[in-house]
Amino acid sequence: MSAGRLLSVLLLLQSRGRMSARAIAEELGVSVRTAYRDVERLQGAGVPVCAEPGRGGGYRLLDGYRTRLTGMTEGEARALLFAGLPDAAADLGLAAEVSAARLKLLAALPAGAREEAARTATVFHVDAPGWYREPEQTPYLPLFVDATLTQRVVEARYRRWRAPQEVSRRLRPYGLVLKSGVWYVVAATESTTATATATATATATATATAATYRVAQVLDATLSDERFDRPGDFELGAYWASYLADFRARRYTGTATIRLSPQGRRRLPDNVAPEVVRAVDATATAVGGDGWVEAVVPTESTTHACGELLRLGADVEVVAPAGLRRAMADTVGALARAYGVTGRA
Repeated sequence: MSAGRLLSVLLLLQSRGRMSARAIAEELGVSVRTAYRDVERLQGAGVPVCAEPGRGGGYRLLDGYRTRLTGMTEGEARALLFAGLPDAAADLGLAAEVSAARLKLLAALPAGAREEAARTATVFHVDAPGWYREPEQTPYLPLFVDATLTQRVVEARYRRWRAPQEVSRRLRPYGLVLKSGVWYVVAATESTTATATATATATATATATAATYRVAQVLDATLSDERFDRPGDFELGAYWASYLADFRARRYTGTATIRLSPQGRRRLPDNVAPEVVRAVDATATAVGGDGWVEAVVPTESTTHACGELLRLGADVEVVAPAGLRRAMADTVGALARAYGVTGRA
């Protein structure tokens, strides 16, 4: 029998008033029979739980009774950060702690504030992952949570994009980041841990030596007993902002001149990166009198730009560079041959 579950039943009744055994069972993920037994144990422990029979009845606490057993455990306090992100909490293995912490918070509020909090919770929902993508499997995420909080080294086998694809790393996790439903761990390897002593130098070195790893790409991980010291002036938010700025700078290596129809320009935000949309808005000039515009946009590579622009079909034309224009023509030609089209109708 879980004492924590008994406390959860007590806090549910305190924060919500009258509840049926079925409602308690559904809230706590147990059977109705277990909910009945839990209520009986509360009554046996001297908690004044009243049973009201009939339609609309249920269990409630005697008027005026309130428990002060709302002290939070370390895990529940940690989980408060994710109270509005249930999926993220589940990924981190904190779903139960978030539920318990939320109950304790509600139970500690006066009746009016508790009702307002409950009402607010019914009109907001956070869904972090992006569209058209299944949630990633991150079996080692709880391990990295533990490693980050206890400052312990992780022995990991990681799959990256460049050769060799599988590498082994001794990681010193500094923090975790959830970006558009994807989890990343920011960590330093043993060979590149910051060693500078001056404050300003330590900050720069810590930022330079940390690296970003996609948790879903971790093939295997083991938590070691070896401890490490997280750089005192390493700031996760500042690191991530710097990482994103660097990523954007490295991402685009060239430019292309394109022409867009009015329909193509309307479809642009749904098919290309925001940076490309902003570039079109900043550089678009009219060509002809039919609404087409010409603009200069950033590109990652010929292959990537070709695939991205082809989503717009006949609503886009590449003017330059010649290599990208040729790649577009070759792809369209291959499609035409695949569909048995050898010339214009």
